[in-house]
Amino acid sequence: MTRVDAPRLRALTALVAVLALAVVALAGCGGSAERGAGPTAAVTPKPTAAGAVLGLTRDAEADKSFPLPEGTRGARNAPLPSDVPAARRRSKTASNVSPGAPTDAEIRRELRQMTQVLKDTRRRLRQPAFRQAALAGGGDAQAPAGAPDVVARVIAGGNAIARFPYVWGGGHGSFVDSAYDCSGSVSYALAAAGLLDRPLVSGALAEWGEPGPGRWITIYANAGHVFMYVGGLRFDTSGRDGPLGSRWQKAPRSLAGFTVRHPPGL
Repeated sequence: MTRVDAPRLRALTALVAVLALAVVALAGCGGSAERGAGPTAAVTPKPTAAGAVLGLTRDAEADKSFPLPEGTRGARNAPLPSDVPAARRRSKTASNVSPGAPTDAEIRRELRQMTQVLKDTRRRLRQPAFRQAALAGGGDAQAPAGAPDVVARVIAGGNAIARFPYVWGGGHGSFVDSAYDCSGSVSYALAAAGLLDRPLVSGALAEWGEPGPGRWITIYANAGHVFMYVGGLRFDTSGRDGPLGSRWQKAPRSLAGFTVRHPPGL
């Protein structure tokens, strides 16, 4: 066996440590975009006492996302995005008639009036009609009738982790985690629809997809934070009503300082 002298061994050990820190630095919410990077390792970065992940740019909205104390994790792990079932959609037809419901003739007359209003609106705006997702009990979102399957799956993925805790760096070492940061959350929901095959940091999401707002999904991202609107509902770690509050929110927020992107075709 070749003998390695002590100084050389110490130098090699230091080099390995530096490379390990560099790998961890690429895994968090506020990291910069890396083009062509390979899949991340299946190990979640550990939060420091300050609630950050060593070597990462701090999430600009971490203090609005209810970060938990060091060592506090969720009681359960999220499923793989591929295991998330499609979201339930609202039925297009009602099975029962409610007391006091309008007659068929009244409904037809109102539909003709509404159809004309929609035609006029489309002519002015030159864009297709849009049905809004609903916020159901328990903080889950409900895909609207007529939404594409891919949108229903994004909503289902968001529902799967909507009330998971926030931890900076969560959801980057592996999709299966017990806490998620901003970009880990958005990545998980997109991956549930097959739009991503690995988690992306917020800086990478600012360059992902196509520029501008989408019809169904719009992503707002910069180097330090990311959130998205799906069917008109905001999916955001910032602004929840507590550590286990839902990421789905109806309330609007400032869009200043964010790059606007959307998945192709959506």
